[in-house]
Amino acid sequence: MEKRLDAICVGAAVVDIPLRPVCRDMFEIESYPLEQISMTIGGDAINEATIMSRLGHRIGLMSMVGKDAVGAFIREHCQKNGIDDSGIRVREGVDTSINVGLVTEDGERTFVTNRNGSLWKMTIDDVDLSKLSEARLLSLASIFNNPLLDCKALVRIFQEAKKQGMIICADMIKARLGETLDDIREALGYVDYFFPNYEEACMMTGETELNKVADTFLGCGIGHVVIKTGKKGCFIKSRDGSVLEVPAMQGITAIDTIGAGDNFASGFITAILEGKGLKECAEFANVTASISVQSIGATTGVKNRAQVDARLEEYHRQQNREYPRGTP
Repeated sequence: MEKRLDAICVGAAVVDIPLRPVCRDMFEIESYPLEQISMTIGGDAINEATIMSRLGHRIGLMSMVGKDAVGAFIREHCQKNGIDDSGIRVREGVDTSINVGLVTEDGERTFVTNRNGSLWKMTIDDVDLSKLSEARLLSLASIFNNPLLDCKALVRIFQEAKKQGMIICADMIKARLGETLDDIREALGYVDYFFPNYEEACMMTGETELNKVADTFLGCGIGHVVIKTGKKGCFIKSRDGSVLEVPAMQGITAIDTIGAGDNFASGFITAILEGKGLKECAEFANVTASISVQSIGATTGVKNRAQVDARLEEYHRQQNREYPRGTP
């Protein structure tokens, strides 16, 4: 039976206020003028839902917001972008999280976040497991981002997803509360595609060599480990032992890296939904991320499918020049 949705994204939906450009000595200055201060949609799950919806798929969002103006802003964004927001729980007495992003001239960033906001308060009770039957794929947008969605909660979500025959994808951030790999090992065993970045993966596994990092995760039962390697692209190792390295788009000047990983995951998942092979998935992910870093904010860069398809053609021309047909 055909599913109503292509994918459901579970996780954070917040508002970001990126401040750019900042420097490390900004606190020595009484008044620090910036060229632009804006309020943008943020949070891994809503970022992914937004980009995948713009890339032509039917996407649902499961998250939790407060009954406030910021929560209303998030719901309005979903409606404008064609995202099914029926899985968003609105809770009384909780502030919708606002993250202030401090972005340097070269695009690096750190976040200031409210520990009493919705991001930190979301629990398994905010996830309507009955809705998982409506989609083909589940994306747990970032392990550790919602601290109360611990391993026990993730296992419950993933078990139900598997009962519904869903493909399971997951990303991660650095552990917020000192969690270790053992704390999420059981949950990872349900994951088909895992998208850590290199730094996060090294910290979690204690390894630095890509093959060893991937093998540690594969030992948890993951199907495909897709390690984002920044300007290099990505490294993929699968349960069958096959390895694939796919280069990033070249000649890109990053303005803001906020949400780059979410855009990568969105591109990869879009290609999975369309039945593409691993290499094609990685290429589509790389070009999607390359567009995102050229605009301020996680969801302001990628506007439509035609934009990404055009960049993909450019990427292929670039790769053909770098590695002409017949090159060993």
